[in-house]
Amino acid sequence: MTAGRWPRLKLGKLVDVKGGKRLPAGAVFSKVPTNHPYIRGQDIRNGRIRIGEPLFVTEEVFQKIRRYTVDAGDVCITIVGNIGDVGITPVELAGANLTENAVKLIPLVQDLERSYLAYALLSPNVQEQMKLSAAGAAQPKLGIYKVNEIEVPVPDPESQRRIVSILSAYDDLIENNTRRIAILEEMARRIYDEWFVRFRFPGHENVRMVESELGLVPEGWSIEAVEDVFETIGGGTPSKAEPDYWVDGVINWYVPTDLTGAKTVFMEESAAKINALGLSKSSAKLFPANSVMMTSRATIGAIAVNTTDACTNQGFISCLPSERFPLWLLFHWLKANVGVFESLGTGATFKEITKGVFRKIELAVPEASIVDAFEKAVGPMMALVLSLERKNRNLRTTRDLLLPKLISGELDVSAMPEPELAA
Repeated sequence: MTAGRWPRLKLGKLVDVKGGKRLPAGAVFSKVPTNHPYIRGQDIRNGRIRIGEPLFVTEEVFQKIRRYTVDAGDVCITIVGNIGDVGITPVELAGANLTENAVKLIPLVQDLERSYLAYALLSPNVQEQMKLSAAGAAQPKLGIYKVNEIEVPVPDPESQRRIVSILSAYDDLIENNTRRIAILEEMARRIYDEWFVRFRFPGHENVRMVESELGLVPEGWSIEAVEDVFETIGGGTPSKAEPDYWVDGVINWYVPTDLTGAKTVFMEESAAKINALGLSKSSAKLFPANSVMMTSRATIGAIAVNTTDACTNQGFISCLPSERFPLWLLFHWLKANVGVFESLGTGATFKEITKGVFRKIELAVPEASIVDAFEKAVGPMMALVLSLERKNRNLRTTRDLLLPKLISGELDVSAMPEPELAA
């Protein structure tokens, strides 16, 4: 088949679309592990299904929804909320129950590679079809009958395999880097817990524990309010009715969804940017690179480090590291105390921790020698995290440029070499 001329077929001719199932009335999820994990819409993303915060159903509930499970290799797409997220079911989730907000696609034809199908569904043209089909209602939904009408390009089996080989090489590297990032983050977190929660820092055997407002702390550590230890900054939103505040914007202006969507330690670029006029005409305040941004309303406690000078909207408390409380001590203290911040949130519509309340929180400030040792131990780990996040960003960019060209047939895969990529 000539490149660019793949036949386009409706999904209804290629797959059997099966819906998921909500819990029966009165049933609740279990956070205690059972043999029956539950896949939610938020777990389906970027071609993979990965459960961040596991939920399970009991055996009794499972018996009532046992027909709505997935098998290893099943391709799932979300049909409510964030329409069109795609994921392939991994082996470890075989038999899991599937949310009513997603469907699984079971091939009806032998010559359809499931991995190819997932990539085809992620292509811009197919994504646009799904979103347009779901539009028009107060709550957008991609019904099964609409899924059946979606058209995808279907090359010959050998071309499907070569497309999967090329694109999966990028995804495998991204996945490997993501695992390395998780290991590094966990190592840094454990060091923080060991030194500053359990107080087992180097030389702790020779330090006496003394009573304080926060309980027993090592002698020589001070108990102080946040406002006396490091600076905090709020944010603001330039008027959207004034295009002059936004045109040719080059200043990173973060909103909470930038952080909650990325789920990375570092943030290098915001979705929206403002210009110098917008900054001067709003309550947004510029803060330096290597500060720590924390969402403070609705979702309290999404935390990330900005790599450039930046500002935020009013949904943040941004914290500036100080000599006594430098970057990685500050970052890990914030991460460790999200539960405290959530408990201090107030508000009827959505919870918010105000800057005034946050600044009065007391914390233990360690001796300088321990702080310096921690920064030297953890700093290189986090520098490697940044390097790996940047590699992943570049890999995703390249993959996303190739994907539509390969799926549409614009690139002749028969002439393309197998990828050889450096991690």
